Amino acid sequence: MVQPQSADVTHATRAPPGEGWKWGGCSEDVDFGSMVSREFADARENRPDARSAMNRHNNEAGRMSLNDNMFLKCKCHGLSGSCEVKTCWWSQPDFRVIGDYMKDKYDSASEMVVEKHKESRGWVETLRPKYNYFKPPTERDLVYYEISPNFCDPNPETGSFGTRDRICNLTSHGIDGCDLLCCGRGHNTRTEKRKEKCHCIFHWCCYVSCQECVRVYDVHTCK
Repeated sequence: MVQPQSADVTHATRAPPGEGWKWGGCSEDVDFGSMVSREFADARENRPDARSAMNRHNNEAGRMSLNDNMFLKCKCHGLSGSCEVKTCWWSQPDFRVIGDYMKDKYDSASEMVVEKHKESRGWVETLRPKYNYFKPPTERDLVYYEISPNFCDPNPETGSFGTRDRICNLTSHGIDGCDLLCCGRGHNTRTEKRKEKCHCIFHWCCYVSCQECVRVYDVHTCK
């Protein structure tokens, strides 16, 4: 059974960082933020089904990830920037840092299976790891029990039109890149001629005159 656990790190009660350092500024209260998040995000996840169990676990994993990535931010004090004393406080990481961290967690999420148990309040669904030969997920790992739909191919049930004939970016390594967007099927390339305004000149006063140029572009589309 996957049960959320509270973070075991309390930044506000940690000892000062060392000689010549002192606490100062305004530390970001991640413990209070986590408490508010539990009351807000988990408020609707009180049903005895698998989805609520999964959401509670993943919500707590996200909160613990933020807690684990808190870092010390310091400011120097002293003559001519000698930094004889540092005033330090706890700060949360940039959104990009947490986003990249959670993306890694998402890519390595553990697949679970749903089990039903009869309890005094009725039937309760819990989750257990699907594969015994993998290390079971910890409270900091993400879990799932349903495979995500495949959006590469058309699927009227999910409303997906697929990615065939979609324009892709040949030089991009992101989600708009041909390798990822085309789902490994490859891409076609064609040339297009487009009329565009060019050699524009501002005339005093006050209008702009332009010529019309024809430019050739390479357009890449998914197979």
